[in-house]
Amino acid sequence: MRATLKKKIIEVCDRKIESKGAGVGLSFYAFFANKNDDPELLMEAAQWWIMDNKLDHFEKATKIKAMVEALR
Repeated sequence: MRATLKKKIIEVCDRKIESKGAGVGLSFYAFFANKNDDPELLMEAAQWWIMDNKLDHFEKATKIKAMVEALR
């Protein structure tokens, strides 16, 4: 996973956790705007989320953040 995507995921997870608490769930779509302005990055996130890790549609932000931080 490229560094820019890792950074984006961690930032979004931090924002969601701060605003809604540690139990907040999210999908990989949370890392993107409602328009498809970077399809390659979206597919990279989808590949990691769905194919590589077999995650459910919604997962806890704390879990996703920890998984991405472990990639560093």
